[in-house]
Amino acid sequence: MNVHTKNEWEKYAQLIPQDYQQMLNRVNRASQVLTIDAEPEVAPTPKEVVWTRNKTKLYRYISDQPKKHKVPLLMIYALINKPYVLDLTKGGSLIEYLVNQGFDVYLLDWGTPGYEDRHMKLDDFIMDYIPRAVKKVMKKSNVDEVSLLGYCMGGTMTSIFAALHPELPIRNLVFMTSPFDFENTGQYGEMLNEKFFNIDKVVDTLGVVPPEVIDVGNKLIKPMANFYGPYVSLVDRADNEKFVKSFKLLQKWLNDGIPFPGEAYRQWIRDFYQKNKLIKGELVVRGNKVDLKNIKANVLNLAGQHDLIAQPHMVEALMDSISSQDKQYQNLPVGHTSITFGSKANKITYPTIGDWLAERSN
Repeated sequence: MNVHTKNEWEKYAQLIPQDYQQMLNRVNRASQVLTIDAEPEVAPTPKEVVWTRNKTKLYRYISDQPKKHKVPLLMIYALINKPYVLDLTKGGSLIEYLVNQGFDVYLLDWGTPGYEDRHMKLDDFIMDYIPRAVKKVMKKSNVDEVSLLGYCMGGTMTSIFAALHPELPIRNLVFMTSPFDFENTGQYGEMLNEKFFNIDKVVDTLGVVPPEVIDVGNKLIKPMANFYGPYVSLVDRADNEKFVKSFKLLQKWLNDGIPFPGEAYRQWIRDFYQKNKLIKGELVVRGNKVDLKNIKANVLNLAGQHDLIAQPHMVEALMDSISSQDKQYQNLPVGHTSITFGSKANKITYPTIGDWLAERSN
């Protein structure tokens, strides 16, 4: 806004009742946020690349503080969006919290697939990438055990990896809003029903699935709230700079989607949403049947009461399918994203994970 325009705004604003002035000021601030404000900086926790394969990078987070816990933690995110939601901003970062608690933290970043990656399957990520990353973590940290944390689809993939690799020394598994039972997925099930959704035609046509396809599908679960709700909230609370900061951070991440490799997407929709093979014990990955009973590590399984993507019953189903003696399920008062970012994440999620791991990482 130039000086001339600003002065005119202030002159006319004085002629308007105070309530309307405040409303117009909020509208003005909201328009600035959406049009001229700089994008926020994300992923502030210092890190180094310790391993790469194709587009994938393995990060190790750097801290001047001494490590308090012997067993390192490897975080595994979904093939959707970018994993910096786990390290969004200072004071609002699960990674920063765990690093400050003395954990040796790693993150597997899948990178941004291109059309050349369209033939990559879930098998490749689960059987090639995750095992090598785990071994690299143990070698780099000079330990003989490791903990894994999987968020969203990353947790589902982590459970399959753990079930197929019982020989690897996995001490702890943490799952954050990860779906395991796809029998009743609500509106997702309706949209992805094989009678109406031709997954082969989608993948064969697109090769890689654009992030916009995934984003629109997620938003259609509650279209009014998801398409318009954030902007209504911005106008209502544009005079709250703390809210504005959170809004900009989340919108940057939500709009920063990545393509989904076609063959992996075909498996994800058909084998999970349409056939529910994992929880039924029918899933086969690279010729190996996945038996969740092979999981014997300590397990912390977290659901979100308000999560519409990985609904609590989809998450809790894991508990009766594993052999772990030390296993806990908690349904937290959060949603799919607010489990990892926001005031409730800071107060509830971070200490829940940190305290549970601290007791089992020495």
